[in-house]
Amino acid sequence: MANMNKNSSLQYLLIALVLSMLCLSFASVPLYRIFCKVTGYGGTTKQSTAPHNKSLGKHEIKVRFSATTNNIPILFSPEQSYVTVRPGTQKLIFYRAQNTTEKPITGMAVYNVSPVQAGKYFNKIACFCFTQQTFEPHTSIVMPVSFFIDPEIENDVSTAHIREITLSYIFFDSSEAESAIKNS
Repeated sequence: MANMNKNSSLQYLLIALVLSMLCLSFASVPLYRIFCKVTGYGGTTKQSTAPHNKSLGKHEIKVRFSATTNNIPILFSPEQSYVTVRPGTQKLIFYRAQNTTEKPITGMAVYNVSPVQAGKYFNKIACFCFTQQTFEPHTSIVMPVSFFIDPEIENDVSTAHIREITLSYIFFDSSEAESAIKNS
């Protein structure tokens, strides 16, 4: 009888462990997304209204721009390949997208910053990536990105050496973009 009680207790413990792991697996994606937004881990940038620090950084940083598409028939590229910016200075750059088809296309851009450690110091003020974009047939649109790099990047031992950052965008069909955002 004592063995049956031990087996029954072990069985309940194992069931509780499996259920706990199942709950944790469902909660891990939203928890990881929150962690990335708070820490800047994984190249996640912050959204801001303007540079809040009046001081400027000591070193200039080259910010490179990259643009690719995934299953969406548009031509997509940055207007310039890079800019040099001093941390604390607001910068405005542009990307261009052209619909080469006979029908309207709706898409959304997903972004990333590398090296990933720089993500928490890269602040976007305005970005076409915050909303879906609809491209009419055979039209070209210019989309702005306004950003600044927090001067604190120079005080963090994991980022003080960074002199080059890449801001990259991938344009997806809207339904694919929503899936990519959920999975990032």
